[in-house]
Amino acid sequence: MNGTMPETVREALTAGDPIVFVSPHLDDAVLSCGALLKVLADACPVVVATVFTAADEPPHTYAARGFLRECAAGDASALFDARRQEDLEVLAEIGVGALHLGFPDALFRRRRMSGAVGAVAGRMLPELAHRYPTYRYDIARGRVARGDRPMIAAVGAAVAAAVADTGARLVFCPLGTGRHVDHLIARGTGAQFGRRTVYFSDFPYDQSAAADSIFLSRHGLEPWRWNQSIADKERLIHGYRTQVAGLFPDLVVPRSPETYWVAGRRRP
Repeated sequence: MNGTMPETVREALTAGDPIVFVSPHLDDAVLSCGALLKVLADACPVVVATVFTAADEPPHTYAARGFLRECAAGDASALFDARRQEDLEVLAEIGVGALHLGFPDALFRRRRMSGAVGAVAGRMLPELAHRYPTYRYDIARGRVARGDRPMIAAVGAAVAAAVADTGARLVFCPLGTGRHVDHLIARGTGAQFGRRTVYFSDFPYDQSAAADSIFLSRHGLEPWRWNQSIADKERLIHGYRTQVAGLFPDLVVPRSPETYWVAGRRRP
């Protein structure tokens, strides 16, 4: 199916049906799908529902402080205010609606610390008070914390509500390439929509990480690629001013085709 828009997507585009994109963070939908997003939005009502759009108060972990430094930000709340505004502006430019679901980013998700001693320990060593103490060994390893389970259920319900409210025919979700826990949680929201779900490759993680072959095989997913207007996407990505230098230190965005997966044809 490489190079050919699948029938389900082509039919939605032709009919002008509503479409929802589930974005883990405040840039992922445009990073991974910006070229196709623009084409779909010219013909269909499109909404990007971004899941993890908030931070928490300090003290922060070493990993979170590093992220703030990378973004040249001194305050996490102010940074996420700026990121939400960037997202609204970029999506509005291409006629896409934005829905920010308000769940905290993995870098800032706290665990419950019991008692006064626990609270003091969490202030002295913030890693003790966070579900994901490090980026490399926790967030990027794809091990979703058990303590996130109630939040995961709430995320699924929020995405389902967004799909119901918009009447979306198709739901685009990340494949979770790169194993970032927030991307895997966002991927999990797609199961409830069955064959209406289209999965997208997580850019730029997919520049160095392979797709999850076990997940693809289990769900019978077939790839297709979109390479039109890829150059135009670079301008949209640069609209995420707080993020672009951290993602692309030389400010050059690789012009890679966008990759998507849909369920293959049912066997008779």
